[in-house]
Amino acid sequence: MIALRRVLDRWRQLDVTVRDLPLALLPAVASIVPALHGLGTEVGALPTRPFDALAVVAIVLQCFPLAVRRRWPAACVVLVFLGFALDQLRGYHTLAGAGLAIALLSAGAYLEHRRRTVAILLSGAYVVLALAIDLVGGAERAGGYLTFYLALVLVWAVGSWLRSTRVAETERRLRVAEETRTAERTRIARELHDVVTHHVTAMVVQTEAARYLTGAPDRLDETLNAVTDTGRRAIGDLRNLLDLLDPGHDGAARAPFLRDLHTLVEQARQAGQPVELTEEGTQSESAGSAELVAHRVVQESLTNALKHAHGSPTAVGVRYDEREITVQISTAGTGPEQALAGARPRSPGGSGRGLVGLRGRVEALGGEFSADRGADGGFVVLARIPTGSRS
Repeated sequence: MIALRRVLDRWRQLDVTVRDLPLALLPAVASIVPALHGLGTEVGALPTRPFDALAVVAIVLQCFPLAVRRRWPAACVVLVFLGFALDQLRGYHTLAGAGLAIALLSAGAYLEHRRRTVAILLSGAYVVLALAIDLVGGAERAGGYLTFYLALVLVWAVGSWLRSTRVAETERRLRVAEETRTAERTRIARELHDVVTHHVTAMVVQTEAARYLTGAPDRLDETLNAVTDTGRRAIGDLRNLLDLLDPGHDGAARAPFLRDLHTLVEQARQAGQPVELTEEGTQSESAGSAELVAHRVVQESLTNALKHAHGSPTAVGVRYDEREITVQISTAGTGPEQALAGARPRSPGGSGRGLVGLRGRVEALGGEFSADRGADGGFVVLARIPTGSRS
């Protein structure tokens, strides 16, 4: 079975002319077998005559052009029709006459330009052929010619249907490929937004705080060390992300999970954000994508808190159970302009894609996401993420 599959794969890699060559040789060989003389297509009811030199010409014209039926379908069908006309006018009635149906089917399926012109010219040529056969003594009635013509039209129509099916499939594949590329670009944009925005926001806040600590060298040194640590984490996370996006990577890169929550919280605290972390339950070993999404929810929420409610008490609560991970981040209200949602127009870096991206991540796993103002004027982000979703 494996050997047969390899043979078929190698056969598909050959040029189309080589693959169509057997289709041209088979009817040609069958036509010269003496026992099969006169058993081919017959139009016009002319008496069958013995083979001569012109019979070989008719066979060659009807068969050998089939090797280029997909590469040059118009030339193929014209040459085959000329051979068919010679075959019928001379009364050879060879099996090579079947080549006309193959050529018409191929023209309907593979001809890209001037299809209507080719169809009209072939129809006119068939009328001329019918008249010529009648002049040389053909006994066929008009009904017989019409029936054969309708059969040829049906063959062309089948080829056209195959062409439309192939075009539709090609368009579908292109559409799927474009949607895949768009989804991948969106995923990369979300990952970069989550990683870069979080760390850069923390660094900006820490640097701004350092302005007011010039009179306290110890605290200034501590703050600058925190900025340095944040920058190193940013570089590490970016390298990790680039490794994940590299198709040639060995897969050793590690995506952030909920076990890194304490790092996120500590980083926010170093930036001057009072954060309280509460965890309930036990983390599941098979949470998969749910852990990553929960991590991103906490990361983006803390980033927004640093941006728009710096200094306001923030509570991070994570609850684990067998079915889902529940994440809730709430920031105390100190005025509408400091709310976690980032509604203040002058807030730096507020692209608006953060919460939208989180909603998309959570809902993609079949979860629920909400981000609303709390009763005290603060902001609450709540996400319920099923742990049984596919990773």
